[in-house]
Parts: sequence; structure tokens; C-alpha cells
Amino acid sequence: MQFFNIHTHHSGKSENVLSIQSFSLTDYSLVLPPYDPISVGLHPWYAGKERFDVDFERLGEAAQRPNVKMIGECGLDRLKGEPLPDQILMLEKHIGLAESIKKPLILHCVRAFPELMAVKDKMKVTVPMVIHGFNKHENLGRKLLEKGFVLSFGAAILKADSGASKLIQSTDNFFLETDDSEVTIEEIYETAANLKKCYVEDLKARIFADWKKLTYV
Repeated sequence: MQFFNIHTHHSGKSENVLSIQSFSLTDYSLVLPPYDPISVGLHPWYAGKERFDVDFERLGEAAQRPNVKMIGECGLDRLKGEPLPDQILMLEKHIGLAESIKKPLILHCVRAFPELMAVKDKMKVTVPMVIHGFNKHENLGRKLLEKGFVLSFGAAILKADSGASKLIQSTDNFFLETDDSEVTIEEIYETAANLKKCYVEDLKARIFADWKKLTYV
């Protein structure tokens, strides 16, 4: 069975790994792969309100492609990008698109988790909302899980004292990713299996089964 990498910015194929490569359509030089599984969105670092309508129309067209498996990464970042109220409006548009075509969201969130939870409640979101690269404290992770979010862990679990490595030991509601790290997905799975005290093959099987559920909501 392959390893499943739910979020990466690296290109490249491997017979041993199924990856979802993420593209921000704020880059006009992009040529999207026609068949490989991808996610598309307007990353909050780069999405500008002046050109948002044009970019979002382009996103809406791309999102219909069969190989687009998720919408995003999109989300909220208090440290970078447009003012947070504008980012919230942009996120709500992404959510509306994801709801209309029934595809999961892959989310970026930095220092804006209360606002993200408020948006989920306000819009009564029904499609899965996956927060990528989660590495905050354990209590916040549990609160997000209780709210119905799904977490994805990356290279942070390699640090024994990280919030991610602590939280992963007590939940089975997670995916694994490489994001933009040079760490391999195989190493991340090995670490996760050690933390969970399970076999890598069992972890792969569970994650693939959850991925199938996620994409057939």
C-alpha cells in the first residue's frame, strides 16, 4: 500500500507515495497538471482584495477539474496578507465554493483559530475542513477536533516536545503531510507509527480509509 501525503508543495511522482500537491492560483505562471491529484486555492499570503474577484473566478473554473481533490490551501493568517476581516471574507468565498462542489477544504491558519471556528459555526460548514501542519498546543488541538475539524501533522511530530507529537498519541483523527519540508513522508509515517505504538502498514491503511471517506462526503 502507498503512503498518502495530504499536502505538499513539492512536485515529483513516486510509485510508493500518493501526494496531493497544493497550488495557489495567485501565481499566473502556473500550469496545473491535468491528471495528478492536486488542491487549488488562493493562499492568504498572496490573495489580494483588489484582484480577488478575477482570481476567484479562475479558481472556480479550475476547481471543477476531476483531479482537483481539495479546495485550498486557503485560510487565515494574522501575521501576513490582507487585514484579517478581508481574509475572512475570502475564506468564506472558498467555503462556499467547496460546499457547492462537495470537495474538502485544506486550511492554513496562523494566530486566527477563534476566527476560523467562528466562520465554521456561522456558515454551518458540511464539507470536511482539514487544518494542515498543525503544531499548536494540545488543548487547542482537542478543541478543534471537538468542533469537527480534521488535523494534519507534518515534520513537527519529529520534535518530541511539540504539541503535534503529544496530540497525535491520543487521537486517530489525523492525516500526515510534508508541506514544504525536505523531510520525507516515509519518515513522518515512521515517527507517527512509533508515537502511536502501531505498525506503519496499519497507519497507512487507516489513513487511506479515512481519505476515501473524506472525498465521498
